[in-house]
Amino acid sequence: MKHLLGTKGMTREDAVLILDTAAQMAATQDREIRKLPTLRGKTVVNLFFEDSTRTRISFEAAAKRLSADVINFSAKGSSVSKGESLKDTALTLQAMGADAVVVRHWASGAAYQLAHGGWLHGSVLNAGDGTHEHPTQALLDAFTMRKHLMNTDGTGVDGKGLDGLRVAIVGDVLHSRVARSNMHLLTTLGASVALVAPPTLLPVGMDSWPVDVFHGLDDALDAQPIDAVMMLRVQRERMTGGGASFFPSPAEYTRMFGLDGQRMARLADNGIVMHPGPMNRGLEISAEAADSPRSVIVEQVANGVAVRMASLYLLLAGEEQS
Repeated sequence: MKHLLGTKGMTREDAVLILDTAAQMAATQDREIRKLPTLRGKTVVNLFFEDSTRTRISFEAAAKRLSADVINFSAKGSSVSKGESLKDTALTLQAMGADAVVVRHWASGAAYQLAHGGWLHGSVLNAGDGTHEHPTQALLDAFTMRKHLMNTDGTGVDGKGLDGLRVAIVGDVLHSRVARSNMHLLTTLGASVALVAPPTLLPVGMDSWPVDVFHGLDDALDAQPIDAVMMLRVQRERMTGGGASFFPSPAEYTRMFGLDGQRMARLADNGIVMHPGPMNRGLEISAEAADSPRSVIVEQVANGVAVRMASLYLLLAGEEQS
């Protein structure tokens, strides 16, 4: 692999390779000395045009634990805010000797443009582009599911996908790059996916998507046992009127789509509760569900570092090691 831009089109072989490598990386993080010399001498740039503390810090921690040099580049207060184009920014990073650029951008397709515009020689990792994709989030979600639901402790190479699992993705699918990346990756790994959302929060042109669609969480729970339920944040900042034009009221949304203790109890016996964060407690998820023993939300954050270590390693050192 040269770049990691999305999960659409990713082969099962590549996905399992990343997950298996992440399991090995996770095992190294239990040691007294967590740092590995793997990417010593490499430079990783975090290029963020949108705020995202979790993702930026996770990528920064991953790169530093592999001994790479890290440069954090925020669009706010930089030449980008003065009108510099993505091309000019990329050429500047190339001149600085960036071996990999982790990019988060408000425009869908920005990561692809950065990778294929001929401006950079290094690798590009998509940390979220518009409402398009967020591949490392989907990979860390799959890693978490595999660890809890596929009889693997996550500490060794096992080659497993997610065959036979039933996953429900609930909420604001329309604006969610996490939902899109997860849908592509989960089906590639053998899971079946149910999307649960009001019609106003589902994208147009879903007929070809390999998913089941429900317009209420109770309906999805009635249809088939759910092994993992992924609650999506209601992205009010991407909605006209703060969400008012997409559903009648927060109370109505919670009544139809919110995960509470009663609905959580209806998951499969070993079912887990997930959320990409940050959470709107009391809207899409109750405190009881978010803080329950079934919740793996905090673990998802920790697993994100291992998955991003694996992604950086495979892009920057994998070929050299083979």
